[in-house]
Amino acid sequence: MSSASHGFAGPYRLLNIINTGQTSQVWQAYDDSAQMHVAVKMLQADYARDREHVNFLKWEYAVAGKIQHERICRVYKFGRERGIPFLGLEWFAAPNLKIRIQQSPGKLVKISRRVAIQATEGVAEFCRLGWVHRDVKPDNFLVSDSGQVKLIDFGLAHRAKKGWAKMFARKSKVQGTRSYMSPEQIRGKPLDERADLYSLACTLFELFSGKPPYTGVSANDLLMQHIKSPVPWLRTRNSDATSELSELLQVAMAKDPEKRHSSIEEFLARLRSIRMLESVANEAEIAEDAAE
Repeated sequence: MSSASHGFAGPYRLLNIINTGQTSQVWQAYDDSAQMHVAVKMLQADYARDREHVNFLKWEYAVAGKIQHERICRVYKFGRERGIPFLGLEWFAAPNLKIRIQQSPGKLVKISRRVAIQATEGVAEFCRLGWVHRDVKPDNFLVSDSGQVKLIDFGLAHRAKKGWAKMFARKSKVQGTRSYMSPEQIRGKPLDERADLYSLACTLFELFSGKPPYTGVSANDLLMQHIKSPVPWLRTRNSDATSELSELLQVAMAKDPEKRHSSIEEFLARLRSIRMLESVANEAEIAEDAAE
């Protein structure tokens, strides 16, 4: 039983359960002192003493607690309520991109350009601050009806390795989500922002095609496709996608990180400059994006 039955998580008054998973619950709550709504991510009681899951929450706060950016979900507080660990998060009343792709693909087309750019802005900022997210995927972007985007879930984030630190780094534990992991992440190699770029490109591929770039008959088969299979051409999955967008994603999903764009900022600049869909209506925002 969650401590939610007691009505509060630290300073937050719990209102409604938004989502219940195997290990945690997400609540809409209210901060009376700040007079604003917040989200509360609270471990289920069965996991309250599970060191790994508690550490994920602590680490998420350590990583993102000081980040303030319009494309990244704020993380306000880590605390415990009657022994149950919780996070206080920015309230953003929107489903994740995975749900939108599955439930309302027609509506998503109209905002797909804005979603693609804002998702990229969020990951670009996170990497600019020296982090690799390591779990960039549709599930970890909240998307409003108008196409406003927030990057979430920083429990797997690592500091990017550079220079000598990268050369002498030990092989890391392989973590992430199989449908979006870069070849170097699958191999446990030291990661920089180009690993997140690969995962972001897989996410955008799914945004514009409805499905991830690779599917497999087994977990190992899926991982091997990321490592060995040719990068799919987006336009063959969605005839409305432009050649420019298809080419951009192909480069970003190159097997060798040295052949990808050098940074997500470079990818973002190129993304803003191209037409993404042949549909004229969807491309009306190009001038606005360029101006920004």
